[in-house]
Amino acid sequence: MFGSLKLGKVFGIDLYVHGTFWLLPLFVSFSDLSAGAGLAEAGTGLALVFAVFACIALHELGHALAARYYGIGTRDITLYPLGGIASLERMPERPGREIAIALAGPAVNIAIALALFSGLLGASLIVPLATALDATGLDAFLSQLFVANVVLAAFNLLPCFPMDGGRVLRALLASRMSRVRATEIAVGVGSVVAGLFILVGLLNSHFGLIAVAVMVWLLGQGELAAVRMRARAQEMRERVADWFEGPPAGGTPADRGFTGLAWDDARRAWVQYDRGRAVRVIES
Repeated sequence: MFGSLKLGKVFGIDLYVHGTFWLLPLFVSFSDLSAGAGLAEAGTGLALVFAVFACIALHELGHALAARYYGIGTRDITLYPLGGIASLERMPERPGREIAIALAGPAVNIAIALALFSGLLGASLIVPLATALDATGLDAFLSQLFVANVVLAAFNLLPCFPMDGGRVLRALLASRMSRVRATEIAVGVGSVVAGLFILVGLLNSHFGLIAVAVMVWLLGQGELAAVRMRARAQEMRERVADWFEGPPAGGTPADRGFTGLAWDDARRAWVQYDRGRAVRVIES
């Protein structure tokens, strides 16, 4: 029902806007106009939405370029009403690399916030936070964009897997335990944080926060299932490799108490052994 609109390429990476994204600016414009805002004020709010999502696109580009540094490609970057996703071809197995890629996104937002703050300070346009959130004009617009980038960086660094902070947590845990167990713990922590988001959203009638929490929980569960599946597949490959590698050198399967498959030149067939005893001949 909802397709994606390709905006172009950035550093060779396709940038898309999902069809559902356009519901957000429509909702923001409708809310502003319903609250009695004029066309100019509603237009400023709409411009802020697009500016924030431009920063989100740069955030995702930070992930993609960090991944490229480690030889990992990115299929595309897609913007949704609740954020953006850089679809990496794979996640790095080394914890240090996963941490670097995860932190690259918030680092972009911090850099943007510092640039905006420096520019506003240099032009003496700093507006108090309470005023900036309700005021209009270029100074207020840039101040709001500064606040948005600080919030984006801080929010993404929460230990809520699969958000950036959750990935950092998983990577730190994976340096001390299996990746599956580390993911299980990180997803568990993320589920608790998502539950708190839902509670806060319900108490404050903030349905956007509830939607974000549900999305984070679903993505976390999905990635946990994928990690478990990859681990099981790897275990199966290792078992098959052990099964077919044959008996140790220096003796017959019977001599070594071998269990598995071994090629028998005399029979010209694979023979299945169980603790050194031939139990089955597999005719070719």
